[in-house]
Amino acid sequence: MCARASSKPLEAAKSLAPLIRARAAAAERQGRLDDEVVEAFHEARLWGLGAPRAVGGLELDPVEALEVIEEISYADGSTGWVLMAAMLAIGTGGAYLGDAAVERIFAGDRMPIIEGQGSPNGQATVAEGGYTLSGSWSYGSGLLHSDWVHTGALVFEADGSPRLLPGGLREGRIFVLPRDEVDFGGNWDVLGLRATGSIDYSIGSKFVSDEYTHVFTTETPLRGGPLYTIGISGFGGIGHSGFALGVGRRVLDELAALVQEGVARPGQLAGNEHFQTEFADAEARYRAARAFVYETWHGVEQTLRRGDSPSTRERTLFRLALNHVTSTVAELCRFVYASTGGLSLRESAVQRYFRDMHAGTQHASVGQAVLRSCGRELAGLACGQVWRFRDLVDAG
Repeated sequence: MCARASSKPLEAAKSLAPLIRARAAAAERQGRLDDEVVEAFHEARLWGLGAPRAVGGLELDPVEALEVIEEISYADGSTGWVLMAAMLAIGTGGAYLGDAAVERIFAGDRMPIIEGQGSPNGQATVAEGGYTLSGSWSYGSGLLHSDWVHTGALVFEADGSPRLLPGGLREGRIFVLPRDEVDFGGNWDVLGLRATGSIDYSIGSKFVSDEYTHVFTTETPLRGGPLYTIGISGFGGIGHSGFALGVGRRVLDELAALVQEGVARPGQLAGNEHFQTEFADAEARYRAARAFVYETWHGVEQTLRRGDSPSTRERTLFRLALNHVTSTVAELCRFVYASTGGLSLRESAVQRYFRDMHAGTQHASVGQAVLRSCGRELAGLACGQVWRFRDLVDAG
């Protein structure tokens, strides 16, 4: 198993910030993180943020994990995105996969990098001892940095009929495959998050053993503590919220520095009372969104420490907090971009963060469908229902 991770990951994240910032622009041009940054994460054991201690990971509490992702995203949005996607895939793989898979995947002296995306866009047909997996997927988060690939599919019986879970829902599964069994696309031409290397990929009829798969919605870990009862959606909530918070803080700080230096709309902003009022409002909206995120995850953390699984209401709140901080920071990025004028029309940190955040708003975990479900539960219109990924369903 991997060596035990550092006990001070937030300090490590802060110490790596200068390196990440220095390599950010070049990483965007090459479409993936700089090799030195990837290696530095190994040395600092940051790839193990979400992994169970049983496999050499940190098994960080939600709030500390949130702080680390926020810090890395402040240094560079793409780098934060790659790390948070790995936190989810490595953490859930270490917690939910079978023993034989974990023994192989985590056998080395370094944390394996598992990246990808879990939307059930593939097809998995039941076979003896496992599944035959095939399909094509878009936006495999951080995939160019991976040793193993985390991917999702709907399950079909051998006769072609869909497999159903108790209650009649379609069964979706996560599969983890070696990188060399996946065909990578080369089409990473996107608006933002350009350094994440989140390319499209395909898998052509590969057998995957039962040990290397788990039900998508599982919240019952085979190893690790109460943290893993938050499921994939919980890990996604931590990671995406931390990304948005890091981006929001960075763009506001960038704008303040540019105004103080007199290079953002020279002579127009520093003494402009309307701008000062807008900046105060932007700061307040950012801090309110951040407070909501941290309040929510502090509450979840206390629940986990009691040995309980988060309630339906707590799961509603962390989804709502993610949606709120994402939309809030996207608005702040537009304010900052507009305030800097032509300065951010050219390559700059503000422009990069503007694009990264707007790329982040397209993720399936945020948007009107999730908000409607949150509203239904908060209004008391979902009695007897529980969350299954992005939907509320009957508890049965």
